[in-house]
Amino acid sequence: MSVLRQVADGVRVRQSEWVWSNSIVVRGEDGLILVDPGINGSELQELADDLYRLGIPVVAGFCTHPHWDHLLWHHRFGDVPRYATPAAAHVAGAARERAQAMAAQSAAGIPLDLVALITPLPADCRPVPGEIIEHQAHAVGHAAILLADRGVLIAGDMLSDVLIPFLDVRQVGQVDAYQTALNRLEEAAKHADVVVPGHGAVAEGPQVAARLAADHAYIDALRRGREPVDARLGPHADWLSGPHRANLEQARGR
Repeated sequence: MSVLRQVADGVRVRQSEWVWSNSIVVRGEDGLILVDPGINGSELQELADDLYRLGIPVVAGFCTHPHWDHLLWHHRFGDVPRYATPAAAHVAGAARERAQAMAAQSAAGIPLDLVALITPLPADCRPVPGEIIEHQAHAVGHAAILLADRGVLIAGDMLSDVLIPFLDVRQVGQVDAYQTALNRLEEAAKHADVVVPGHGAVAEGPQVAARLAADHAYIDALRRGREPVDARLGPHADWLSGPHRANLEQARGR
């Protein structure tokens, strides 16, 4: 069973069995902010138990991007605002029924009535601590959160040790968008000793630079029209072959 693990001051992570998805708990001034909680209903219940033991109220949620597995919630977390960038909130609202259908198909015991109930983050970003780094790689309105005072970068679906970069098939120019996003995350990572990806292990110390280098190398190979050489690909991860082929085709303009 996964546990809620502290990875930095006021930052805790609990990992799901479903694609190594990370639920992130950030201590704010007024209470806890839940970032991308998931995935199965039983895991959401267990996360709620963890939060109850902390004895600190949940005051807000944050969705890093509008993919179904980042749009989940549970009644036990409370009826609090759940934020995303305005662009991501718009997509989540427009595609709510699709997100509910995908959640029902892919995971068990999820409160479907709470899927994708997202509010646009105000311009001052005050409900969420840290710096919001918005970009268009992987999904519209994708956001990372830099908690510079704690040395933590919450990266969303970037900088994973298990997932290759996934280009968004609904957007053009994703190779350039991904390169721009990585450059921004690299600048942010100068202020972080810990990177929490949406999926996979938390990176600490020199692992942070290694994650950036791996994603840079993959995107650079796509840009040059070459086959990426990436340790995340191979017989151990056959399920990534489809997204990888889609990346190659998009990079070639197909």
